[in-house]
Amino acid sequence: MRVPLSTATGPGRLSFAWLEVTGRCQLECVHCYADSSPLGTHGTMTAEDWERTIDQLVELGTDGIQFIGGEPTAYPQLGRLIAHARKRGMEGIEVFSNLLHISVALWDTFKAHGVDLATSYYSDEAIDHDTVTGRTGSHRRTRANIAKALDLGLNLRGGIIRVRQGQRVSQAHQELTTLGLAHIGADRTRAFGRAGRGTAPTIDDLCGHCAHEKIAVLPDGSVVPCVLGRFITVGNVRQTSLAAIWNGPRLHAARQDIESAHSGGAQACTPPQFLPMCGPCNPCVPSVQHCDPRADNGPVA
Repeated sequence: MRVPLSTATGPGRLSFAWLEVTGRCQLECVHCYADSSPLGTHGTMTAEDWERTIDQLVELGTDGIQFIGGEPTAYPQLGRLIAHARKRGMEGIEVFSNLLHISVALWDTFKAHGVDLATSYYSDEAIDHDTVTGRTGSHRRTRANIAKALDLGLNLRGGIIRVRQGQRVSQAHQELTTLGLAHIGADRTRAFGRAGRGTAPTIDDLCGHCAHEKIAVLPDGSVVPCVLGRFITVGNVRQTSLAAIWNGPRLHAARQDIESAHSGGAQACTPPQFLPMCGPCNPCVPSVQHCDPRADNGPVA
């Protein structure tokens, strides 16, 4: 299913931003759009830079942010940034984590500030999940921390991406449901980062909603239309205000390019594992089907 795009009225309100605070991750998932790994870095953005970015988002009326990576819990100043965002009145704060390891201090921060969580889950079987993440034991640790997050009363979303043929996606969905997750998204692998296997990324593999009410800020301060559209740089928050970038010609041109590539309309759902505002949208969820018209609409097995 596709829905029409409309950019004629201008950029509109910037309602949501991904803040990619690090490129470091304990895992090396075969499909990682950011090409993250244990060798990744926290980039050149300082904690002060991130706080200024959050301040500017608040001034622009943004009501939702997601800390993402890499693995955002590996960023030493994550707790500080969460506290700052909440102090400035940011309404929606979500951390997208692999839930491999969460420190006691971060659990306390999540609870104290009412942080929402999201995580990726690939199979109900450890060997299947661990083959995707590239780390033995990741399934056991992620599953245990899913249970802990729910025990603490935190809101937690699950995202399931079909990466391999024969992957137990439907069973993973059932297990997350049994554990108590109410919101579970699904998507196919998209050809960005390691999933591209050396091919150049293309605009037409984006969902088409990039830069519409949302942007992403990367660890070096680069601003891009979304976390998957990181090959389209429209500015840098260390050099230019977010307001100037949001209303500027480079982002306007990027919107036009994206709209041109999706002239038939954007896909009805942005990949739901990345967006906290995307709840279940039958029939795609919870039956674990695809909103992408280029993929089959049958259940993923």
